[in-house]
Amino acid sequence: MTIKKVCVYCASSRQSDSVYHHAAAALGRILAHHSISIVYGGGSVGSMGSLADAALAEGGLVVGVIPRFMYELEWGHRCLTKMLIVDDLRERTRLMLEEADAVIALPGGCGTLDELFEAITLKRLGCFLKPIVMINVQRFFDPCILLLESCIREKFMSERHRSMWSVVEKPDDVVDAIRNAPPWDISARDFAAL
Repeated sequence: MTIKKVCVYCASSRQSDSVYHHAAAALGRILAHHSISIVYGGGSVGSMGSLADAALAEGGLVVGVIPRFMYELEWGHRCLTKMLIVDDLRERTRLMLEEADAVIALPGGCGTLDELFEAITLKRLGCFLKPIVMINVQRFFDPCILLLESCIREKFMSERHRSMWSVVEKPDDVVDAIRNAPPWDISARDFAAL
């Protein structure tokens, strides 16, 4: 599988542990090294800023997508390859997924989780067919994975839905996880409703 552009979900918190910012920076460097463009939420601080700064420092291409009100509050990164200013969060989410060869989720807050679960939902419905990878830094996603497993166990989702996402422990494993993700196609609609 050729990977040209990935959508990365991550956080803007300045107060989260630096281990998360270091993981974001490592991911930015790895993606730039592989000539994989990044589209992300456009922020300049926290994991968002670390991701973008590291990728740009390595010559990577980084596209931010930010709602107008956030841009007006000066939350946007000023040195990106390209910044797209959109009307609202829904348009942001849609544009970030457009043409992405994969979704990568780093640890984050409710916005990151919202975006991750929307990507999983769209994949379940056969509207998004690409790999989804969670980077489980500090075992952050363990509760999320347990919740998804509960959805399967309690028959809200099919056993087949488990292959919609992959989990890796560190950024170094992301590219291989994307390349080795199980195939997914529009036939997922046949078992979307249980």
